[in-house]
Amino acid sequence: MLATQIRQKDGIFYFGSYRAPELLGKVRFISRFYGEGEEIAPNRVGAHDEIAQFIAKIERTDKAFQRTLSRTKVHQLKNFYEMAVTQPPIPGTVLLFTSEKLRFQSVPAAEGVGHLSEPQQKFLIIDGQHRLAALQFYLHSHPDEAATINVPCVIFDGRSEDFATEMFVTINSTPTRINKSHLIDLYERVSFAEPHRKFASKLAAALYSEGDSPLRYRINRLGGRSAQDKWILQAELFNELHRWVNRDWRKIQLAGGSAREVPRYYAMVRDFLKAAEHVWGESWGNGTYAVTRPVTLKAMLRVCADLAREDGEPAEGRLKRWEARLAPWGEQAKAFRVEGFYERFPAKGEVERVARIHRELARLAGIETRPAK
Repeated sequence: MLATQIRQKDGIFYFGSYRAPELLGKVRFISRFYGEGEEIAPNRVGAHDEIAQFIAKIERTDKAFQRTLSRTKVHQLKNFYEMAVTQPPIPGTVLLFTSEKLRFQSVPAAEGVGHLSEPQQKFLIIDGQHRLAALQFYLHSHPDEAATINVPCVIFDGRSEDFATEMFVTINSTPTRINKSHLIDLYERVSFAEPHRKFASKLAAALYSEGDSPLRYRINRLGGRSAQDKWILQAELFNELHRWVNRDWRKIQLAGGSAREVPRYYAMVRDFLKAAEHVWGESWGNGTYAVTRPVTLKAMLRVCADLAREDGEPAEGRLKRWEARLAPWGEQAKAFRVEGFYERFPAKGEVERVARIHRELARLAGIETRPAK
């Protein structure tokens, strides 16, 4: 294809365009999309194709690929393609990626313009899957019209998976794209994430995956209110962990940083939640109580940070010490019944209610509260 080579600092990429039918044959979809009686099935992602696995992970939800948002968005875009006449249907570029190094042969007397070779494998779509899915459905229903559409493309080649990851995050990290619960998983893989955020994201990941975590598989990592039995959004959990980590960050750095301190902080949160689970008894994880709902879990994590400051060490015997400290909570379980819960803890909103429950739980356990920085 004829393309323009673009240099920006140390980066080189290419700008060009493809006719719609040609482009759709050169890309692979890794999400499932629906049209009117039609379906685009996701391409199979190989076990060693880490970039495709990464993007597929971000695109999917707890209900796999059948997202109402995707269906609605694709339908709206297809309608726009049908109605657009003087206005270009696809005025913005789609971003394509290949790990293969493409060959660029410049044209004499045309600086930056030349012929770009094609990859042997299909392109991954970093940004533009919905637009191209709608274009494919439009091509089926209006083949003659769709065939005349040229799609502007920006092509990145020969880079590592981390480059593709960072590019994907940069493009999609707005509220209208992937949500924060998804982005928490990505902090470790992007260079611009602050160290204390990476630290908190590692804690959140451990609480989801470690076999001895009371929150194992109870964290909604994909965003949205899950219909499955999840207790808290990963973004909400991350915010509380980051609140604590940010407060202790200087101490964490002096103690050896993430490699040493992530396991230690994880052990404290784990022991605290195990102690809480024990003292709450039957109300823990019980749908008729608000004990494991986000508002209470967030308040408990604040108490955990306060208690860790007072009595985090030694680790030996900590679980028993903390069970004894939190024992008064079990006597107040009735106050956390869902029926009448919001009347018993009145507040103007979630932020105020979390703070109120935090103060009450700390008071019952005789723990001094400390505000975040």
